[in-house]
Amino acid sequence: MNIRFKFMKYRKAAAVLSIILLLISIISLATRGLTLGLDFSGGTLVEVSYKKPIELESIRVALEENGYPNSQVVNFGTNLDVLIKVSDQSCNSSTGEKILSILEKLGGSLESEPIKRLECVGSQIGDEFLEQGIKGALTALIMILMYVAFRFQYKFALGAVAALAHDVIIILGLFSFFRWDFDLTVLAALLAVIGYSLNDTIVVSDRIRENFRTERVLEPIDMVDLSLNQTLGRTIVTSLTTLLVLFALFIFGGELLRGFSLALIFGVLVGTYSSIYVVANILMNLTLTQEDLAIPEPEGADFDGMP
Repeated sequence: MNIRFKFMKYRKAAAVLSIILLLISIISLATRGLTLGLDFSGGTLVEVSYKKPIELESIRVALEENGYPNSQVVNFGTNLDVLIKVSDQSCNSSTGEKILSILEKLGGSLESEPIKRLECVGSQIGDEFLEQGIKGALTALIMILMYVAFRFQYKFALGAVAALAHDVIIILGLFSFFRWDFDLTVLAALLAVIGYSLNDTIVVSDRIRENFRTERVLEPIDMVDLSLNQTLGRTIVTSLTTLLVLFALFIFGGELLRGFSLALIFGVLVGTYSSIYVVANILMNLTLTQEDLAIPEPEGADFDGMP
C-alpha cells in the first residue's frame, strides 16, 4: 500500500491551471476563431507532376505573389507529384490554367501533361463537413457519458466527459491561438484524442473503483493517490510509445499530416494530464465515497436459511 506520489496534494494548483487554459482557449475561439482549411472553407485543388523534384517553398511564394495567399503546397505520393490547394472557389478550368501558368514562369521540369487532377470543394460542402464533424464529436461525448454511467457510476461519467471536453477545448484553443490550419485531418485527430483519453480515464477509474471496494482504512484522497500510483507505470509507457510514433509522423510525415500529428501530440499530453487530475478532481469535488461503489447485496441475503 505504498503511495509514492501525492498527486492530489497539487489538485488545487492543477484545477487553477486547467481553468486558465480553458479560459484562454475559449476567449481565443470566441475572438479569433479557427483558421479553417480548404476542406471547410472551400477552394480549388490542383495536382501537378514534375520530371524532377522542385522546392515547395518556391511554389508557395510564387502563388502568394500572384494572388493566392495561404496556399497549401505539399508532395503527394512521391516528390515528383505536388498537391496545391488555393482558396479560389470559382470552380472552373481557368483556375487550373492560371496556376499552371504561374508554375511555368517559376521554372522546373513539368510533365508534358502536368495537371493530373483538378477538383473543387465548395463552401457549402465545407459547411457540411464541419457540421457533421461537430455532430460526431457531440454524439461520441453523449455515448461515453451513458457508457461510463452504466459501467461505473454517474460521478465517474461526469468526470470522464469533463476530462474529454477539457482536452478538446484546449486543443481547439491551441489551433485558434497559433492560427494553425484546422482541416479534416485535424478533426479526425480530435476524435482519436477522445478515444485515447477515454481509454486512459477508464483504466484509472477502474482502479479507483476497485480500491474503494477493497481498501477500508484509507481516506478517499489517499485512495485516489494509491490508484493513480498503481496505474502510473502503464500511463507513462503508453503515452511515451504513442508520442514516439507521433513525433516520427510529425517529422517525416510531410506537410499533409502535420496538423494531424500535431493535434494528436498535444492530445496525448493533455489527455494524460486530464486522466490524472481532471477526473480525480471531479471525483473529489463530488465527494466520492465507498457507499457509492459498494457492491449491492443479493436480494434475500439477509434471510439465509429461510424457505
